[in-house]
Amino acid sequence: MNTKLIAKNPTAYHNYFIEDKIETGIVLFGTEIKSIRAGKVNLKDSYANIKNGEVYISGMHISPYEHGNIFNKNPLRDRKLLLNKKEIEKLIGLTKQKGYALIPLNLYFKGNFVKLELGIGKGKKLFDKRQELAKKDAQKQIAINLKNKQY
Repeated sequence: MNTKLIAKNPTAYHNYFIEDKIETGIVLFGTEIKSIRAGKVNLKDSYANIKNGEVYISGMHISPYEHGNIFNKNPLRDRKLLLNKKEIEKLIGLTKQKGYALIPLNLYFKGNFVKLELGIGKGKKLFDKRQELAKKDAQKQIAINLKNKQY
């Protein structure tokens, strides 16, 4: 199916080890959809949590639609995610384990629908982040050396 990326969470893979991913729908209003189509959405500080057996995304900023006047909603309001009961029960089981969190990774259009890719991840410690940066630097240095030594 035809997908178009709208926004991605730049800090998700830096701060978490993502172990599993789930595609979810999201409950939005008309002016929010129009603002998303204009690309005015930010996932940077967002997270998902479970309340009363339902999954909500918090901290996702959707800028108010310029021509929306009274129909605009609060840009940081909690939005319900659309999952079936088995998926929610699986998420509840995983998040009760120590250190697991639900992190939004990508927001995209799939056909005419807005979908959210939700990652199940474990938080990284500071030394994990340092190791990852050192590994990236080493790979970059190897690539530069190989490029310079071409005959």
